[in-house]
Amino acid sequence: MYFCEMEKLVFATHNPHKLKELRQIFPSLEILGLHDCNITEEIIEDGHTLEANAEIKADYVFQKTGFSCFADDTGLEVDALHGAPGVLSARYAGDGHDFNANMDKLLREMKDKENRSARFKTVICLILNGRKSFFEGVVEGEILHQPRGDEGFGYDPIFRPLNHSLSFAEMTSDEKNSISHRGRAVQKLLGFLLKQLDI
Repeated sequence: MYFCEMEKLVFATHNPHKLKELRQIFPSLEILGLHDCNITEEIIEDGHTLEANAEIKADYVFQKTGFSCFADDTGLEVDALHGAPGVLSARYAGDGHDFNANMDKLLREMKDKENRSARFKTVICLILNGRKSFFEGVVEGEILHQPRGDEGFGYDPIFRPLNHSLSFAEMTSDEKNSISHRGRAVQKLLGFLLKQLDI
């Protein structure tokens, strides 16, 4: 595959925050979202793992468009909650994908917990020329007692990465992308694409 054919990649998301992050990480490629491909419906993510959900979304987009594409699924795993919310992170407080409600529920459940250890994990499924590859990024950290910061999205205001004083929501986009779970997974994806394209 020539690089000119790879200047566009479809990212299987309706989430404008995720799309913005990925476009910042991939400045040399044109990243299209689902709306750019006239896919307006929600893709049902009924897998039991992050890998399964990422694959479900990538398969759906590839079958719909025939374009090379990638999809991700991200989960917040909290040790004191036995790995919850995990694969249910986006709909922890219900099917409405309400980030504030999800965060509030998590803080309530963590109210009396001494162990605040947690990690964000992102799994990416890439379909390139019909072949699938998976990439994973993990960042360790802890759950704060109250939200801090106005940047980012999701659980960012209550997650402080290990060896950092700021929550994800207190960091600039560049600071977060340089250490985030999604950033790490995407760097692996980018390295794979560059190797495949031999550039």
